[in-house]
Amino acid sequence: MPRRILTVAEDTRPVLMDYVSRHYDALKRQLGRALRNPDLAEDALHDTWLRVNDKGKNEDGPIRRPGGYLVRMAFNIALDIQRRQSRNLPLDEIDALMEFADTAPGPERIAEARSQLDGVVKLLDRMPARRREVVVLVHMEGLTQPEAAKRLGVSLRTVEYELKNAHDYLSARMSDDKK
Repeated sequence: MPRRILTVAEDTRPVLMDYVSRHYDALKRQLGRALRNPDLAEDALHDTWLRVNDKGKNEDGPIRRPGGYLVRMAFNIALDIQRRQSRNLPLDEIDALMEFADTAPGPERIAEARSQLDGVVKLLDRMPARRREVVVLVHMEGLTQPEAAKRLGVSLRTVEYELKNAHDYLSARMSDDKK
């Protein structure tokens, strides 16, 4: 069944109410695990149902995934409840919940990661061949330092020396790029 995108012109309330009714137990379990508090999850989901029931047509934009929308709404309500109770979720739990909606990196993160990778590759290309090879073997192929030394036919001390110089070089250059 294709996903239905709810637009501003549609009355989203019946669709969201239906979704909450049909998936209440699954939403409650998901929130309970994420919040590590089943009672808070139940309260937040109940408040979500009440809020959806009161909303009607006043959505700001299209709702592509009613489940994600409702989980996000319930999570925000749970945060409000906790603030009222003067308790906050630990940051690691908030980070985990924020990933519910979409775990895929957005275009900005992809572009930034590609740019960083290009920068590291350019820096690696400027290194002496043996130093670059040591970095690749240890950090990209996952060899231990003794394994890298054996493969290259050099001493462990040489591998350690090359890695230290490579790390110093990369750290210095990457710090310069941030300035």
